[in-house]
Amino acid sequence: MKKIILPVLLLVGISLFAQQKYWHLKNDGSIQWTVQPGQIHTDHIEMSGKQISAIVRYGLSSPGTMHISRKLVFPMLRTIPNDTRGNLIREFDGNLVDAIMIGDEKASEVPQSFSIRGVLQSRSLLKQGFSLERKIFPSTDKPAYLESYIIRNNTTDPVSVYIPSIDSNIITDENKGVYGSYVINYKVYNGGRQLIAAKGAYHFWLVISARKKSDEPFYCADGYEWEKRQELVNELQEKLLLQTPNDTINRMFAFAKIRAAESIYETKQGLMHGPGGGEYYAAIWANDQAEYINPFFAYLGNAAGLESARNSFRHFAKYINDSLRPIPSSIIAEGTGYWNGAGDRGDQAMIAYGASVFALTCADTLEAYSLWPLIEWCNRFLLHKKSPEGVIFSDSDELEGRFPAGKYNLSTNVLAYASFLYGSKLAAALSKTDLAKEWKKEAQELKNNIERYFGASVEGYNTYRYYDGNNKLRSWICLPLVMGINDRKEQTQAALLSPKLWTPNGLLTESGSTTFWDRSTLYAFRGLLKAGATDTALSYLSYYSTQRLLGEHVPYAIEAWPEGNQRHLSAESGLYCRALVEGVFGFEPVGFKEFMICPKLPRGWDHMSLKNIYAFNTRFDINVRRAGGKYQVTIKEENKPAKVVNWNGEKAFAVQL
Repeated sequence: MKKIILPVLLLVGISLFAQQKYWHLKNDGSIQWTVQPGQIHTDHIEMSGKQISAIVRYGLSSPGTMHISRKLVFPMLRTIPNDTRGNLIREFDGNLVDAIMIGDEKASEVPQSFSIRGVLQSRSLLKQGFSLERKIFPSTDKPAYLESYIIRNNTTDPVSVYIPSIDSNIITDENKGVYGSYVINYKVYNGGRQLIAAKGAYHFWLVISARKKSDEPFYCADGYEWEKRQELVNELQEKLLLQTPNDTINRMFAFAKIRAAESIYETKQGLMHGPGGGEYYAAIWANDQAEYINPFFAYLGNAAGLESARNSFRHFAKYINDSLRPIPSSIIAEGTGYWNGAGDRGDQAMIAYGASVFALTCADTLEAYSLWPLIEWCNRFLLHKKSPEGVIFSDSDELEGRFPAGKYNLSTNVLAYASFLYGSKLAAALSKTDLAKEWKKEAQELKNNIERYFGASVEGYNTYRYYDGNNKLRSWICLPLVMGINDRKEQTQAALLSPKLWTPNGLLTESGSTTFWDRSTLYAFRGLLKAGATDTALSYLSYYSTQRLLGEHVPYAIEAWPEGNQRHLSAESGLYCRALVEGVFGFEPVGFKEFMICPKLPRGWDHMSLKNIYAFNTRFDINVRRAGGKYQVTIKEENKPAKVVNWNGEKAFAVQL
């Protein structure tokens, strides 16, 4: 009885967590915060293009007072030392509108609303009869940040308005730049004194850009840049389209695609996806990129995302060696250096797992053959690290010593299991029959050894110890569920959703700590959903989605607390999408043109669909509906007749495209 009651009890507790909702859903696909009288609230959002990332703080610092500040990162303008954080960064505080004169009076901005859909927009009152509209966004392909403004004169008289005409440069120290001095330009276009007609409007814009001193300045038209940003956002909204009866989850999924796919930087060594957060650019990691985001790009269909995934694996492959030294955890500085400060974090397992799933899902034979040497080497490395107990050694885990991990940790071993499992499927697809059999056997043996070595009673739950000597519950006990290891499913579910780990902000990293990371929470959702705890997990996912999309800090998944000030790191958004695709739909590649599916409609849902899935070198939709006591699953591949499966809702079934 205890196994069933614990999650139910906690569901009651969920409703007791106070959720401060500032935002609401709009029919145009955005979210909006309508400012209430006397309200004080600020938030920050990260938005990125191929040459820039902007972290914008906005809101009301006091009742009726607009606050805006900008932290701008130019990842390809490298600084000395040229390390992980070696990006040109400048902060710009202050509101341009405060310097505007309307007639003889200074403009005083009173915000009325904010909205987000891949860009940040605001509407404000300036003085009686005047209003302001603002659009904030990065250029898609230039090192430029833009704020576009429209002042509207709603009176019946023409009024003179003065807008500061600014064109100023900051020149950096040439000894602190890899490419010498950099020029940061702050420019207001269409400034000066203007006469705005009765019921008329006036348009101007601010651009903050950066360049090498040796490069020529460039013009930046806000209308053109706006259209390009909208094209990117619209493309991402149309691909991998989730439709369910839960509008909040649908919208969070739609937004997650933006954050996941916008954080790609055009480095001198090709496109590189980066986490962001004001620190992590022009660099890749074995977890964030190889493990988290690259498999997601395999079915999103975004060209830049796919190329960034391929390029990340190319960079990791450069470090293959005959001595079986570990591949670095991170490739930095546009691919010219590396970071390996935490030793082997299980990186080979992360890379081989991610690359195998990516190759299977892309279903491109040539691509798979190009990835094969990396996958084969990583799996050989893992076998080399096998202990007498049959588990895999690593120096640490992805938390890099923040919490103890012992010599053999659960994360590395479950990911190694996945790397052998999916590697065997890829080997079979490439007709490498002997190796397919060998890795399948290794996966089964490791699964058995995981149960023997890590299976344990921890804080009253018959689940997994994270390492030998571990006596506290850890959030990563969800990993076996993610990879289909269900030996301790019920008690692991109960432990994850117990008050020892679950908090109003998701899962604690360790019982008794204060640290939470969205990445482990999102992995847990995926594992719970995949293991069949559909109704319970969807209740928690719905709560989480409301918190992140409509609460105090929106609209994306975050990194960690207290570390990082809840930064909008991009790979977490990819994990949110994978929780739905691989969790709710049970989507799993098993070969070229073949996948398993196990869609589970929660109570209260009579349908769900994923449309415009770009995987297996084709495009297709998955539609699921209730049909009596069963499911009707329709797979519609482009230019081909629909396949309809009447399914009992129990075991996963195979789909051949």
